[in-house]
Amino acid sequence: MDPIKIMPCLDMKEGRVVKGVHFVDLKDAGDPVENAVFYQKEGADELAMLDIAATLENRKTMLKWVKAVSSVISIPLTVGGGIAGLADIEAVLKAGAGKISMNSAAVKNPDLVREAAQKFGKERITVAVDARRNPDMPSGFELVVAGGTRPVGKDAIEWAGTCEALGAGVILPTSMDGDGTQAGYDLEFTKAISDAVDVPVVASGGAGILEHFYEAVVQGGAQILLAASVFHFRTLKINDVKTYLRDKGLTVAG
Repeated sequence: MDPIKIMPCLDMKEGRVVKGVHFVDLKDAGDPVENAVFYQKEGADELAMLDIAATLENRKTMLKWVKAVSSVISIPLTVGGGIAGLADIEAVLKAGAGKISMNSAAVKNPDLVREAAQKFGKERITVAVDARRNPDMPSGFELVVAGGTRPVGKDAIEWAGTCEALGAGVILPTSMDGDGTQAGYDLEFTKAISDAVDVPVVASGGAGILEHFYEAVVQGGAQILLAASVFHFRTLKINDVKTYLRDKGLTVAG
């Protein structure tokens, strides 16, 4: 297994980093460039930046945000939000992103995942799988799109397997039930995804204490640990998370 990586996430709206609970009730969490510099110094292995309003506002990713953040860091930057086609992916990568993340666009046109992987390399293509609990789905998890506002009637676990088959290099599952709560990652959801695919899985949504990060690896099967609130509001330091995981016997990057 590859070393465990820590990935802070910058949720972007109107040029600022924001953070909510269950994808709503957004609070300001600072300047994206200042945060990016801080996280790299703190020991982040990768950084995510998600333009959370792009799809809802029916616009492209704000490339000026990508350029501003990518210019001040050397760690890999994954950018998502507002990506609808190959031209958008190319523009985001040219603006300085190392990887892109797509969600709604992949659901709308699954061939985009395959085409993007073939053109840019699967290691640069992440598919975000947002879900909520729904007992009518075979796995109990239903796929949602458009920033968590629209359920689409697809089984989220089955969809993750489809995305891997199409060429996705990373799967980023987020449980709407856990997002921003700091009550712990949705381990059942994360584990179901990691059991269904062989590519790296990013645990996302709900980290609040050190134990949550360990549980995401040991119980959830995640290899990359994404968090926002605990880092933005300085509840935890990245190095403290890494030290804790190492003390628990895990191999950690950096």
